[in-house]
Amino acid sequence: MDQNTNFYDIAIIGAGPAGYTAAIYAARAGRSVAVFEKASPGGQMGITSTIENYPGFASVEGFELAMKMESQAKVLGAVCKTEAVTAVTDEGKYKRITTKKGEYLAKSLVIATGAKPRLLDVPGEALYTGRGVSYCATCDGMFFRGRAVAVNGGGDTAFEDALYLSNMCSSVTLIHRRDQFRAAAYLVKRARGKENIHFILNSVVKEIKGKESRVSSLVLTDRTTGEETVLECSGLFVAAGRVPETELFRGIVELDQAGYIIAGEDTRTSSPGIFAAGDVRTKTLRQIVTACADGAVAAQAAEEWLESEGK
Repeated sequence: MDQNTNFYDIAIIGAGPAGYTAAIYAARAGRSVAVFEKASPGGQMGITSTIENYPGFASVEGFELAMKMESQAKVLGAVCKTEAVTAVTDEGKYKRITTKKGEYLAKSLVIATGAKPRLLDVPGEALYTGRGVSYCATCDGMFFRGRAVAVNGGGDTAFEDALYLSNMCSSVTLIHRRDQFRAAAYLVKRARGKENIHFILNSVVKEIKGKESRVSSLVLTDRTTGEETVLECSGLFVAAGRVPETELFRGIVELDQAGYIIAGEDTRTSSPGIFAAGDVRTKTLRQIVTACADGAVAAQAAEEWLESEGK
């Protein structure tokens, strides 16, 4: 082993709630831990303006919560590195992590790179993200109580979001680019039975417009006729799917068809000594609190593996 190569018991890639929780639990167990994050702390949590569904906080800014998690991990002894990981190799006894600044070896690896929303890539989307454009109905729906909103998508998530929002918003318009849905039939039936859920089909969002720094309307284009219409609304929930950050690990751990790492509630992947926590793994609910739970489980699983196999 190169004497200049940094060595850790547990390396964690991704500094979101899953990564930081894994670091906290692993450091408390007396393990040497390194956390790698390519950008600012917190991942998607760190760029969320306000969080109202994390236990113990009636309301907290995402970046503030991220900094608290990072501080706690550091106090306990975890090393936090702002370095983009460019390559990962599984060498059996060791996992090699390569960044632009150097190479690191670890006995075990926790992958907590998360998943990012698939964007619409239309004018106004970036400008109004957090100001009416949201990618998480359960996170932000409460901010739109009594208002008219729209949901973009035609799969299970879009219908689940529309149904969830219909209980608090005055109206929900579901916009879909086709005239058929990918969502489960029972979800479609439930949505059609709601008086305040409306449908605009064969249409796409062309532009998002706003007033006073908030979303006020959507410009829609009919894919059949080319006709443009304007939909007045206070918010747009984009449910066009998510993209897991797993390209680095293709061929190292088993992925499902959507690119998520196949790992159960024990967070164990197909490769010994490698664990997946948070939004990056196959799971039904992707929230901050479930990511934290994964992080704790992954740290415990890594500890058990190190005790039995990683010595």
